[in-house]
Parts: sequence; structure tokens; C-alpha cells
Amino acid sequence: MGNFKNLRVWQDATDLAVDIYAICRSGKFSVDYGLRNQIQKAAVSISSNIAEGDERGTNREVIHFFNIAKGSVAEVITQLHIAHRINYINQATLEELEDKAEKIRAPLKNLIKVRVSNHSPKTKG
Repeated sequence: MGNFKNLRVWQDATDLAVDIYAICRSGKFSVDYGLRNQIQKAAVSISSNIAEGDERGTNREVIHFFNIAKGSVAEVITQLHIAHRINYINQATLEELEDKAEKIRAPLKNLIKVRVSNHSPKTKG
């Protein structure tokens, strides 16, 4: 714990946030303050919650913040689909960014599963 910058999932989440900011700088996206701000906040939330969770002292707190990060991935994916349906981004951009988001969500699910199994009380058998 405490080495969040070395976590591949944190690095990927930070890259995704940078990509989200880039698509929000042009076209219709740049003037839709509501959706633009929402997707940017959700994207930043992913890496921020990974970092915060990794800095926490207990498995319970780590699990909590990693779950928030995973929820933020789902938000970003949802907002990307909305942006595509209202013609702010094209199909290729949607697929590229959704793929990047899925490559964050899967490792988060695994990290949470590992933490939950480490946190669960052992039963004597």
C-alpha cells in the first residue's frame, strides 16, 4: 500500500482522464458544460479513488475506495455512450475509450476480490 503511482490500473485511469479532457476540448462537447463537467469529474474520480484507497490503512477502506473507482468507470462508460448518441463523439472514439475504461474496470474487480478474500474471516473446518 502507498505506492499507487506504481499501480498499472492507476496509470491507466490517469491516462483515461487525460483522454477524456482531450475530447471535451473540441466540438459540441466543449460547450455542453453539464455533460463535459460530469464526464471529466467521473474520469478524475477513478484515479483519485484508486490513489486514496491505496493510501488507506485497512482492507475495508481500500475496498470502499476501489468500489467507488469502479463505479466511476461505469459512469464514464455511460456518459461516453450518451456523448456518442448525441453525436459528440464518433463510433471509433467511443470504442477506443470504452475499451480503455474496461481495461481499468477488470483489474479493479480483481483487486477488490483479492482484498475481500483477505478481509473475510477464516472459518475453522
